Amino acid sequence: MMRKLTVLLVLFLLFGFTGAGGALADPPMVRAVLFWAEGCPSCHAVLTETLPTLQARYGDQLDVHLIEVSETLNYDYFRQVEDLYKAPPQRRGVPALFIADQLLVGADEIPARLPALIERYLAAGGVGYPNLPDLAAHLPAAAASDACTAESPCADPAPGAQTPDRDALSPLSGSAAGESKPASGFLLAQAVMGILVVTLLYALVAAALGVLGRAVPAGPTWLGMLIPILSIVGLGVAVYLTYVETQNVAAVCGPVGDCNAVQASPFARLFGFLPVGLLGAIGYVAIMIAWAVERFGRKLAPAAVQGLADLTPLALLGMALFGSLFSIYLTYLELFVILAVCIWCLTSALIMATLLALSVGPALAALGEGDASQEDLGLD
Repeated sequence: MMRKLTVLLVLFLLFGFTGAGGALADPPMVRAVLFWAEGCPSCHAVLTETLPTLQARYGDQLDVHLIEVSETLNYDYFRQVEDLYKAPPQRRGVPALFIADQLLVGADEIPARLPALIERYLAAGGVGYPNLPDLAAHLPAAAASDACTAESPCADPAPGAQTPDRDALSPLSGSAAGESKPASGFLLAQAVMGILVVTLLYALVAAALGVLGRAVPAGPTWLGMLIPILSIVGLGVAVYLTYVETQNVAAVCGPVGDCNAVQASPFARLFGFLPVGLLGAIGYVAIMIAWAVERFGRKLAPAAVQGLADLTPLALLGMALFGSLFSIYLTYLELFVILAVCIWCLTSALIMATLLALSVGPALAALGEGDASQEDLGLD
């Protein structure tokens, strides 16, 4: 009798501890990696809207590691991951989320597909960090052990999944250790973006003051001669970029940025066929023609054409305004989509911002809404 009770007690304790162990087992987890950039509106939407909602729903069962790509090491790493995954041009840029063997890109695809993927992987028992090369070097020390390594490989990807070509993997320069610094040229590009925005605001304020009958201060006479000089410099930059884009040659970039990455992007051609450099060259030629007609038209052109000279300040302002707005768009692409900076493009953007500032006074004078005369800017 005593022996039976002992056996029953042992069995009870054995099954009791087994059941408790099962109850105390760690719940399944889903781990992912999100590449993002400071100042990127799409990234901000994912970080402030999508992820908090999912984190509140799944709690500790969801772990998304964030890698901000404005730092040189992280930027280089992200570009290498994109290359290894052979991501097509339309699926490059941030925000980019890697989960298991899946790549989600953009503020539309991530919230649309991520919840279903989380449910799928939790039902399958969870999933570790994605099979990204050298990921452990970019994870916190506590999480690095969960990354895929040669000793602890990830599960085989699903058929047809987009996976990196590991045979083409070259050792990454640097690691997560050491001092990080902004990616080359990013601070300069941000400064140029600020200058473009300030110049645009100046043009709007000057126009508003002109409408109210307030005088717009005119600069010295020699400022007007900057228009053809800057246009010639801008034309040289645009022609060089056109040569690079059409002949598929490497650009001379210097120590700032990666202009070859910018020129190799799909955004280097407008509508898929028109080189952006060629569009810039056409714009600079048109600006020089408008300046020449304004300066010499009344003296040399027939009477029927002289009336056009009165409209050229407005045409010059319109072209400079379009060029500045387009430069803002291109600079935004460099900072938040292409994730590379072109020093030639930034030079052209600064030239266009200066042309916009120089063209405001003459345009208001031509409309009779400002006190700045065309002679003050050497345009007559």
